[in-house]
Amino acid sequence: MIRYVFTRLSYMIPVVWLVVSVVFLLIHLVPGDPIQAMLGEGAAGADIQAARHAYGLDVPLPTQYVHYWRGVLHGDLGRSVRLNKPVSSLVAQAYPATLALALTALAIAVLLSIPAGVHSATRRNRWDDRTLSFVSLLGLSFPNFALGPLLILLFAIRLDLLPVSGAESWRAIILPAITMGASLAAILTRMVRTSMLEELGQDYIRTARAKGLSERRVVYAHALRNAMLPVVTVLGLQFGALLAGAIVTETIFSWPGLGRLTISAISNRDYALVQGCLLCIGLTYVAVNFFTDLVYSALNPRIRQ
Repeated sequence: MIRYVFTRLSYMIPVVWLVVSVVFLLIHLVPGDPIQAMLGEGAAGADIQAARHAYGLDVPLPTQYVHYWRGVLHGDLGRSVRLNKPVSSLVAQAYPATLALALTALAIAVLLSIPAGVHSATRRNRWDDRTLSFVSLLGLSFPNFALGPLLILLFAIRLDLLPVSGAESWRAIILPAITMGASLAAILTRMVRTSMLEELGQDYIRTARAKGLSERRVVYAHALRNAMLPVVTVLGLQFGALLAGAIVTETIFSWPGLGRLTISAISNRDYALVQGCLLCIGLTYVAVNFFTDLVYSALNPRIRQ
């Protein structure tokens, strides 16, 4: 197991390098001058040059790349041009909110999809199976930017049950988490159903039933464990989609996370802050996939061979 962990860690090194490099290069392809946007159109040339020198933007791009890597390795992501604060502290303030939102959405998706997928598989081609299939298809059809306003209109404005925006109380996370978790729940429900149908037709399930085990134990203790192998992989991949979807959802609900911070940084051409936000999201995605591999290998020891 230890050898497998070190092997997976060695694979992460080039991925992390690629993430940092792509984030750095792509943000510099965005048209516009962040210094000009910060100082305004009427700023003097000397002031612009002094600001560029202060933020390290007056040197060639390869030199900026080397300086950026040196800062990343020391935990220094630069300073925000617009806010004049360290990017690392701004990202650290916003990251817990995005992580809490993504984990809550993930929990909602798992709690909804696993019972629904298992029930749908055990009731194959019956009315409740068809109903759940229709509901999951409906969940896949609603993008975040459409579902979010609908939830606000219904639960915040019409019924006045939940706050519209902000993060002042724990109730404020419910609507954005449902918005992010609905499509993932629909995907996982279909995945669990398909995987369960495959497992329920295996010989070991017929053997377990022949031994006189209860149907509940056969389904949940035997079939579900093996059916979760592909679902775990999808969960790891979809967590990155949750982080990407947070950019839209946090803007809709004014959630103080990385997504909203990224949109604000892009609109103000704040290079360093955009790089910091995207780098944090990318590294989180890499870390989640690493832990997904570990969970998958724990569920299926043959994967370590």
